[in-house]
Order: sequence, then C-alpha cells, then structure tokens
Amino acid sequence: MRVAGTVRVPGDKSISHRALMLAALARGRSELTGLLTGEDVKSTARVLRQLGADISPLREDGRVTVHASRITHPASLLYCGNSGTTARLTLGVLAGQRFAARLTGDTSLRRRPMRRVTEPLRAMGAHIEEERGGGDCLPLTIHGGRLRPLTYTTPVASAQIKSALLLAALTGRVPVTVREPHQSRDHTERLFVHLGLDLHFHDGAISYQPSAARVPSFRLTVPGDASSAAFLVAAAVLAEGGELLIENVGVNPTRTGFLVVLERMGAHVKRVNLGEQGGEPVADLLVRPATLRATSVGAEEVPTLVDEIPVLAVLASRATGGGETVFREVGELRVKESNRLELVAANLRAVGIEAEARGNDLRVRGTDRPPRGRVDTARDHRLAMAFAVLGTLPGAAVRLSERRSVAISYPRLFADLKRITPRGARHRD
Repeated sequence: MRVAGTVRVPGDKSISHRALMLAALARGRSELTGLLTGEDVKSTARVLRQLGADISPLREDGRVTVHASRITHPASLLYCGNSGTTARLTLGVLAGQRFAARLTGDTSLRRRPMRRVTEPLRAMGAHIEEERGGGDCLPLTIHGGRLRPLTYTTPVASAQIKSALLLAALTGRVPVTVREPHQSRDHTERLFVHLGLDLHFHDGAISYQPSAARVPSFRLTVPGDASSAAFLVAAAVLAEGGELLIENVGVNPTRTGFLVVLERMGAHVKRVNLGEQGGEPVADLLVRPATLRATSVGAEEVPTLVDEIPVLAVLASRATGGGETVFREVGELRVKESNRLELVAANLRAVGIEAEARGNDLRVRGTDRPPRGRVDTARDHRLAMAFAVLGTLPGAAVRLSERRSVAISYPRLFADLKRITPRGARHRD
C-alpha cells in the first residue's frame, strides 16, 4: 500500500468552540474562517443562538459571521448534543449571567462528569443544581450572578476546567488564577492574549484581571485540527511507500505530543512552511512511511495527546519485534464519549492484537499479523477513525459497527482516506 497526495484537514475543534464563544461575547460583528463544521461545533453554535447570538449557518467552507449582542435568558432547554466542550464551557459563560438556564445533552454526554467544572464555579458564587439525585452529570440548572475572585488548582490537567473558569471570570468581571498539575491545551489563553484581554502568566499559573473594556470583535482563521491530522499521519506512517503532505495544521506545542511520541517510535514528520494564525503556530506536515518500535508514554505527556491515544494505540500494534507500548495514567479516557480505555483494548483484541487496560494504564503489543475482526465504536468518533486507519493495512479486514460518528469532528475522513490510500474506503459497517 502506498500513500500519496496533498490534503487539508478540517478546522481545529477546540479553537472553533472557543472562537464562537468569544465572538458571541464580543461587541459587534466577528468573522471566522476555517471553522470546523462538525456536529460538536454545531452544538456550540446552536446553544449560543439560544443565548442571543446571531450566528450565520455553519457551511462546509468554514466561513461564519457572528453578530453579538447581550447574552440573554434562553427560552428553552440548552441542548449540547454529544459535546462535552459545549456543556462545560457554556457553564463558564453562564456563571456570570444573572438568570437561570438548564443544560442537557445526548445519552453519552449525560453520563460524563461535570463536577470538575461545577465545583470551582460554585466556589466563584454560581448556583448549580444537579437534577439526577445529586449526581455528577447533566441535566444541570445554573443560576449565574455576582461572582467572587478565585484561586484554584485543578485536580487534573484539563483545558475545559481552565477555560470554563476563564470564561466565568470574563463574563462575571472578577479575577481568577488557575494552576494545573501539568499544562493542558492553551487555546483559550492564546485567544485571550490575541484579543488583548488582561491575562498574565507567572510561576506556572494563569491569571485573568477584568477590565472595563468589552471583548473586541475580531477576524480569525482557524488552523487545521492537529487531532484530525493525526489519523492521516498514522495512515501515511503505516503505508509501504510514498509520502503525504497535510497542509495548514495547527502545531501548538500543547497539541503535538502525538508527534513527539511518533519520533520515539521511529517515524519522522517534517514541519514545513511554518507560520502563525490568530496567535497559533501552523505548519504543513510532510509524512513518510516508517518502521515503528514500542515505547512508553508517561503521565506528564498525556495532556498533550489525550485525544490521539486511540490512534497511537493502533500504531503501537504495528511495532516491530512484538514490543509492548505502555500508556501510563490514561484513566481520563474512561470519561470521554465512551469508556475509551476499555474499548481501545477490547477492540484491539477483537482484531487479533494483544492489548490490556490494567488499572489506568493501557498496554499494547506489536504484531505483523493483519488485523481482522469487528470493532465496536460505541459511536465514539475517535475510535471509529483510529480503527478505520488500521483497516488501510494490506490484508486487513476491519469492520466498524458504525461510521456516522466521524461527523462529530472529521466528516470527510473516509473520503480523504480513499483519496490518499488505495484501501481507504474499504471499511464496512
């Protein structure tokens, strides 16, 4: 199997959520290009429209305009779909609003934990009611209002916790200082700085100081999503020949742990045409096939590659010499769109690969046997995409339980795989 071509991945999902939210909080008309039009970002746009923002339809070209006005009381329930980012960051936006709003989501989202965000928001002064017997999940009702300053150390490295608190401080006009055990994605901080908001960095902490000025309207081009690019990088690395160029990918250091681990495994992804968009570093990625070896991924690395663990596990299954790759302290995967930790291991075993979730660690042993079997995606887009990549191998027969979930973050993945590899479309439901 050879790989060839030039391709662009959809806009960065994390930045798309945050850009929409800040545009909705700005004064006047903002213009966004390159925005991801997947289902999760559509959920954020829908919720913001319910809160009073005038957002143009999210079309395939990624061009969106936002006419902002005052955030207003929603007339109905705020439905966040499958998007944890929508739910957790919206809680931050609403914490500073002096009205009540109720949030819910689909079956998967209603199982995912919210207390990691609601506890510090309560400490700031927001009133949040859990509606399922004092549980940790949606639906939730939040009564925003007068907030108080907060200094907070997050229990885990989480960009969603950090972003929710920064958005609450912004809308509630109070200072906040956040520390993390390890640095998580910093897209919110970069956008704050890009927009001239008063953010400071000192001794490993991030502090926001409110000012009288409103968020200015802005124009922003969203770079390609590094997590989406990871699946095409993986397909190219597994190929037998050729090379692939992936254009205009965000290479924020808090998102490129995947590339660091790939280097240790024996693959080299060259960054060319480096530049900057909206405070974010971007580059084209030139990828060639490689022979992979087993490695170990430490807990301190996980925040920079947490979404790429499923596809890294797939790559680890092809390590030569039967070496074992260990992903340490990846228990966070249990509370994603699915229990990713258990499902990655179970699905690797289902296609003939030795894998085990042991405590909070994931262990994968390499093999040269073609993967064959049925994969249960649990409607988790990153599982579907990772095992779709595994299915591009010569001799592979990987059957996915469904493919529709990829629309959450990379609607055209199968078309792109078909274009760059001769086997890219041969995945059956």
